[in-house]
Amino acid sequence: MSAEAVLEALIARGLMLATAESCTGGMISAAITDVAGSSAGFDRGYVTYTNAAKTQMLGVAQATLATHGAVSEEVAAEMAAGALERSGAGITIAVTGIAGPGGSEHKPEGRVCFGLATTAGTRTETVEFGAIGRAQVRQASVDHALALVLAALSD
Repeated sequence: MSAEAVLEALIARGLMLATAESCTGGMISAAITDVAGSSAGFDRGYVTYTNAAKTQMLGVAQATLATHGAVSEEVAAEMAAGALERSGAGITIAVTGIAGPGGSEHKPEGRVCFGLATTAGTRTETVEFGAIGRAQVRQASVDHALALVLAALSD
């Protein structure tokens, strides 16, 4: 998925994007801001790698983290909603996952949860990329996040 296409769609709709990233560490923001003129459609990015950062910067509830863990749709939803509430954006995308190496039986390597928020609400999904390697999981997460944003802008 092309960051250029996402940026064009944002500008065409007069919307700004904010990101809330954990396992991608700012890669979604970097993909968008690599495009010249991105300031017309990109508001800000939050890199919230730790649970404390998710709570402090995005308002993710401690109870949600304790109950579901950082790699969950519930946390992705709260990350996306928190970014929307705290930014000037009209659409936000959040990513939290296990890029690897490692993982567990219940949360395997390559599991990534996505949250997308607009003023109309928040939706989530989980993708199992598998143990394809850290760099590949992270890049696949960026590509998927951009595709989710573009699809939401096309609705």
